Parts: sequence; C-alpha cells; structure tokens
Amino acid sequence: MAFDPPVGVEFSLLQVDILGIVEVSDAVFTVIGSLVVLLLITLSAFFSSSEIAMFSLPAHRVEALVEDEVPGAETLKGLKADPHRLLVTILVGNNLVNIAMSSIATGLFAVYLSQGQAVIAATFGITALVLLFGESAPKSYAVENTESWALRISKPLDLSEKILIPLIVLFDYLTRIVNKITGGRSAIETSYVTREEIQDIIETGEREGVLDEEEREMLQRTLRFNNTIAKEVMTPRLDMDAISNDATIEEAIQQCIQSGHARVPIYEGSLDNVIGVAHLRDLVRDRHYSGDRDLNLADVIEPTLHVPESKNVDDLLTEMRDKRLHMVIVIDEFGTTEGLVTMEDLTEKIVGEILEGEEEEPIEFVDDDEVIVKGEVNIEVVNEALELELPEGEEFETIAGFIFNRAGRLVEEGERIAFDSVEIIVEQVENTRIMKARLRRVATADGQADAANEDTPEEATTE
Repeated sequence: MAFDPPVGVEFSLLQVDILGIVEVSDAVFTVIGSLVVLLLITLSAFFSSSEIAMFSLPAHRVEALVEDEVPGAETLKGLKADPHRLLVTILVGNNLVNIAMSSIATGLFAVYLSQGQAVIAATFGITALVLLFGESAPKSYAVENTESWALRISKPLDLSEKILIPLIVLFDYLTRIVNKITGGRSAIETSYVTREEIQDIIETGEREGVLDEEEREMLQRTLRFNNTIAKEVMTPRLDMDAISNDATIEEAIQQCIQSGHARVPIYEGSLDNVIGVAHLRDLVRDRHYSGDRDLNLADVIEPTLHVPESKNVDDLLTEMRDKRLHMVIVIDEFGTTEGLVTMEDLTEKIVGEILEGEEEEPIEFVDDDEVIVKGEVNIEVVNEALELELPEGEEFETIAGFIFNRAGRLVEEGERIAFDSVEIIVEQVENTRIMKARLRRVATADGQADAANEDTPEEATTE
C-alpha cells in the first residue's frame, strides 16, 4: 500500500532538493569562475609582458636574430614590421582580458555578497591581482629577459592577432582617425630612445663606473660628429703650409721637412688657387730614384677636392674614403681658400687630439676651475672641459672668435673679459691673432652672474 506524504511535507522535501541543487550549482560556478579568472590573469600577464618585450627590443637586434636563424625570429620581425598594429593587438587583448576578469569576479562575489559589496570587492580584488600578477611581475620579468621572452611569445602573439583580427582592424582604423583629428601620430615611427637620452645614458654609465672618462668623451664626440661642418675641423688658412708650383722638387722636400707635414698643398699664383697635393714620399722617390733630372713639381701633384666650409664632416669623410683622399681644401662662398681638412682632422674629431713631437696640449688644466686654451680650440670643447655654456655664433666657433666677438675689436695680451661666471684673460697674442687664453670659473656670492657680465664689449678691461 503506497504512502502519500501530506502536502506540506511534500513541499518541504522539494524545497530541500532545490536548495541542494542551488548550493551545488553555486559551488560549481565558483570553481569554474575562479579557474577562468586564473586563466585570464595569466593572459593579462602575457599581454603586459609582451608590450615591454616587443617595444624594448631594438630593430638591429631583431635583424641579427633573423640572420642567425634563431627560432621565432622571422615571426618576431613580422610583428615589429607594423608597430602600430602590434600595439593595438596587445592593447585589445589586454583590455578584453582585464574587463572580462572584472565582470566574472563581480558575478562570483554576487553569489555571496550584496550587489554593492560585490562591485567593491571585485574592483579592489581584481585591481590587486592585475597590479601584482598581471602588470608588475610580468613586466619586471620582460625587462630582465627582453630578447628571450620576445622570441618565446612571438608565435602566441601572432596567433592572438589572427584570432582578434576583426577587433584589431576596427580599433586600428578608429585609432588612426582619432589621431588625425587630434593631430597625433597615426603610427609608431619614432624611436623609443632619442639622442638626448643616449647622451644621458652615456653620462650615467660614467657615474656608475660602466664607462671611464675617455670612453664617455669618445662616445659623446661620435654623437656630435654628424652635426659638425668642415669649418669647425679645418686647419685655418693662416696655419697652412703650401708650396708654389714654381718651386723645385728639392725646395718642396725642404719645406715638407721644415713644416713637419707629409703632405702639402700646391698652389698656382696664390693660395686661392690650390691645384693639388704633393706627398713627401713621392717627392723623395722621384728626386732620388727616378733618374729623370728634368722632373718638376707638376709631375708629382695629386688631385685634391675643394669643399665648401659648410660641408658636413660625416659626408666629407665618406667622400674622402671613396676617392681615397687624405687632404681636401676648404673654400668659402666666394671660392677663397679658407683652410684644409685632413683625414687626421676628422679622426681627431672622434678620438680626440693626436699630438706629434713637442706639440702642446690644446687645453692645459691649471686646476679644476682654470684652464689655458689655445685660441683655435672649439668652444664646444672648452664648454665640455669646464662644464660651461659659452655660446657659439654663426661668425665664430673658436675661443679666439668668442673673445673677438665679445670685445668687438682687436685685443692685446692681459685683457680681461667676463661672461656669466667665467673670466677670460688673453695670455698670448701674435700680431693680431689670439694664440692662448686663460679661462677661470669665478664663483659669485649669490650664485648669479657677476655685475661685470652686463658690461658691453667696449667695457672689457685692459691690464
């Protein structure tokens, strides 16, 4: 005989079954949701570290990896070929992951908390997880292992781009439109490292002991090389040793020996008409070993190049190497000879002064705040030596030119000129030319420019 429970008891049993099912489903939802959040935090770490690794790896290093046929290098090169698309891929993936994580976390907390409490708990909880495990830790790892991590993630990132391609194309297009409206760049074309930052890195390297002073100076000279013109490195006309084409080979040999130069310009009529260059080696060989007593200077002249004083020395170096020239003549806008540039002059611009025999140092340090400088020394070199900021003008590049510009006239030995916190004393003058000057850094009581700095050029004192 079947037993039918009362209606009230039947409802209670049904309620218990439903509650049990609900509790089981909540538990399953919590477990599944937690696993999904863990997966999403992993993806967040993947995209965050990808951004650092991909955009910290320089292009030249990628090319080297491709040449070495390192696995993943070709994929890596393809991704970095379009940096704007790559950045959009990473940002779209990272934002989708983080937003999905926040939404799922809010749903999980809503099972056990009120709606407001769930939102607050999800906001702070997911923020903490993303900062610790989705941003800070993975980005730190990517910084320490840029190259290896970029190679490892290149294929997964390429796959992500293919999966998210509809969203990437859409946001790539929208981003370019917004950039065009706001005046921003539509593509990432500029380097993450500027020349100024490289100079700061060099100075930091010296402070940290990674570079010594000579290495730092050479690197800085290398960076400045491309912004230098022929006028700044040339031997000026007054210091040129040249030979007339009317001279005999014997006279030319004697002048080369007396000047101490292996090569000298040969001119016809005047120094404004340089027709070539003679090498001491050729002069001696042809004079003593050719057997031709009728040989004259014109037979040993090598052609040379005439370049404007505004010629970039980087381009000049390339041209001299291509044409195998060791000396070129510098002319002004009127075709007048201004000076000459040798391969040694260009080399010294990078490695520093190359002294021969009893040649004096261009800058002699008296102490940390005082130097004696040759008049032909470039202002840029003086500024670097004393950490000054003496200005360069269009009319002058040397310390002698600066003194003449400040004085506004010819100067004599012993004259003093003040500029900011620097006192300049003319040490040696030959005829009208400033040969040496003494620069002294003067400290002022209030740290400001001395009243003498406001003197007009005519107020420079003479002692």
